[in-house]
Amino acid sequence: MSAEATNPASPGPVAPTAPTVARRKSRPRIDLRRLGRAALLGPAVRSKLPDAIGHVAEAHRAHHPDADLDPLRRAYLLAETSHRGQMRKSGEPYITHPLAVTLILAELGAETTTLTASLLHDTVEDTEVTLDQVGEEFGEEVRYLVDGVTKLEKVDYGAAAEPETFRKMLVATGNDVRVMSIKLADRLHNMRTLGVMRPEKQARIAKVTRDVLIPLAERLGVQALKTELEDLVFAILHPEEYARTSELIVENAAGGDPLAEVADEVRAVLREADIPAEVLIRPRHFVSVHRVSRKRGPLRGTDFGRLLVLVNEDADCYAVLGELHTCLTPVVSEFKDFIAVPKFNLYQSLHTAVARPDGQVVEVLIRTHRMHQAAEAGVIALGNPNTPPADEQTAGLDGERADPTRPGWLSRLLDWQRGAPDPDTFWSTLRDDLAQDREITVVRPDGGTLGLPEGATCVDAAYAQYGDDAHACIGARVNGRLAALGTELRDGDTVQLLMGQDPASEPSREWLEHAHTPAARIAIQRWLAAHPGADTRPSDTTDGPGGSRPAGNAPAARPRGADVLLDGPGGPVRLAGCCTPVPPDDIVGFAVRGGAVTVHRVECSMVEDMKSRGREEIAVRWGDTTACRVTLVAESFSRPHLLADLTEAIAVEGAEIVSATVESPNQQRVRHTYTLQLPDAAELPALMRAMRDVPGVYDVSRAQAPAA
Repeated sequence: MSAEATNPASPGPVAPTAPTVARRKSRPRIDLRRLGRAALLGPAVRSKLPDAIGHVAEAHRAHHPDADLDPLRRAYLLAETSHRGQMRKSGEPYITHPLAVTLILAELGAETTTLTASLLHDTVEDTEVTLDQVGEEFGEEVRYLVDGVTKLEKVDYGAAAEPETFRKMLVATGNDVRVMSIKLADRLHNMRTLGVMRPEKQARIAKVTRDVLIPLAERLGVQALKTELEDLVFAILHPEEYARTSELIVENAAGGDPLAEVADEVRAVLREADIPAEVLIRPRHFVSVHRVSRKRGPLRGTDFGRLLVLVNEDADCYAVLGELHTCLTPVVSEFKDFIAVPKFNLYQSLHTAVARPDGQVVEVLIRTHRMHQAAEAGVIALGNPNTPPADEQTAGLDGERADPTRPGWLSRLLDWQRGAPDPDTFWSTLRDDLAQDREITVVRPDGGTLGLPEGATCVDAAYAQYGDDAHACIGARVNGRLAALGTELRDGDTVQLLMGQDPASEPSREWLEHAHTPAARIAIQRWLAAHPGADTRPSDTTDGPGGSRPAGNAPAARPRGADVLLDGPGGPVRLAGCCTPVPPDDIVGFAVRGGAVTVHRVECSMVEDMKSRGREEIAVRWGDTTACRVTLVAESFSRPHLLADLTEAIAVEGAEIVSATVESPNQQRVRHTYTLQLPDAAELPALMRAMRDVPGVYDVSRAQAPAA
């Protein structure tokens, strides 16, 4: 906006020359300064489209042939009139800035409402035009977009003006992503023309762009803006490395382009396979070349670009992939399928690589024309988010991927920002959040999904799903197995969060070590600040003192277990305590000291140990007696009278408790181990179901370790 407008011809960082936005060959680069002056000096015919926005109209009609251009005409006339007399720091008429911003958006395919608001985006901030006037003339949508990108006054907010302005924009973006589209285009033009600013101000603006705007452009999928912003920031913050990278690009351009040879080879392969496709060479932008050079060392010709293959249908993408892998030498480790599993920022493409005879590797991107438009323009290409989609391609299980104009990461950002009233906390947390540029998706038991940043833990998943109610979380199952709350999650994991029964449950201070998302950290910190004397969860409540202890009334005599018969001579037989086999378990016997035979379940972990120690394997089978002894492990939440309820459930099923232990509570989780005598082994499944039905019990399983 106006505070960032400067002279592109003045000394300062030179805008990168590597192509980042593909321009139509039929439309040459526009001299916006000349057009702006012509608009101010020439006659204004109010019924005709002004000459100054003819290039905008041309770019707009290329994407929207039937667009009504009258709103653009009226918006330009209002902007030109209201900004008349205002000059950029370079001495140019100010109207050149909104024209340039609008052209950026038009070339990316933005619809008419976005372009109208873009022409007016500085009028309320820098002129006498009011939001009410914008709304009366152009409607509520345009009013909302202009309001969303209008800065807060520094006189009112002081040092908090910048973070609070971004908070305001993000909240507005939560309802309409076109707000951030305009802001990104606005920042791109100001970064292109940052030359007359003092070096320290250039650096400050570049750092905010790097930390906030570039990650937002990445998350919204607007790669065309993101890559150019990266190069401009690179030139300002790392001028020496930028200069060296520029030299590498110039040196490579002086020689022959090996990518052209490979492109011709790929075209020939696809023609032979009768697959209609367009094969393009995509030069890497400056930052990409710099990253590759740091990763691979000295660069070779094919490292300076990639091949882009554009086809018409999704199925053609896989057909192209098959031909390339058949006719050329594929580098299998480089294959990635972002069509079947799109990135969280709408990106879809197949990535692969082929090796040349000289050892050079050529990266290849394969996508449809529709995917390419989405990859370049992201949410800008989606049009008006208030218009229902024409197809059902974006339907899904929940809102995480179902509506790409309201992505899940944005919803989570809006949630946590409400808990960060302090501008400094919001600003630092925002930067940390946006620095996590990779996302994973985990699956809930109900089939829904949670989007989380890479490195997130079960603690993060709990707060993402339950908000402040996650204070009561006491554990989790990851892919069906119990896991600690600090367990790091991976893409595709199934996560079931185990919630305690006590409404007064408290988070533990140590959770902060496991919390990576702002939502989790802010919620935990807010609770701890409100309860300064609480460091950890309180002691759990059980029916007796903490620690392992036996349950009362255990019979003194050792009841008889199920009969086991040996298929041959042998000594006394005993059932192993580690797995307590019962009929009809598959069993195996081993000879032990004293001539006795110990019987294990076939799947017991001790079986392999016995075999490795050379124990003689004895064939055993169950006899006719159906009575059995079994050891069960019950895992539960801590609550009063739980032990009494469990023992009552066991008694109702006709089982006798031989022994029982209750381990010390750990984060409201309690582990009970019962050795039980059943009159009939067939009753074991019903007994385990009855124990699971006791409130607070979330798992009952057969023992797999020696019982206490």
